Amino acid sequence: MRKIDPVVIKETTYVAIWTIILSVIMQAVFLIIQKWDYTVLLGNILSGVVAVLNFFLLGLTVQFSVGKDEKDIKNYAKLSQMLRLLLIAVVLCVGVLLDCFNTWTVIIPVIFPRIALLFRPLFWRNKQ
Repeated sequence: MRKIDPVVIKETTYVAIWTIILSVIMQAVFLIIQKWDYTVLLGNILSGVVAVLNFFLLGLTVQFSVGKDEKDIKNYAKLSQMLRLLLIAVVLCVGVLLDCFNTWTVIIPVIFPRIALLFRPLFWRNKQ
């Protein structure tokens, strides 16, 4: 097994921190509108963990693709994307179908990594 690149760990940590921050904000919104219950928390945890896991697996895909020829990279990337999307789809379906998860808090956190990446240029410093 290859060692996980520190950049993958660093970027995943960044996304995880933003996911936690945005999750806390979402929990606060549910508290403010007086719709909070345990299903809100469970849905948020389920989807937030899967969103960060998806980003981590994407980073591993990029890391393991380095050094392979172009055809292998394309096939590996397509397989990785398909499996990661399948994982997200299964989790979203389970989260929506089971009553112990709030539907909105299962769906919304999936986009938290994208929001985190939108804010990345504000905090990224080019250290050359």
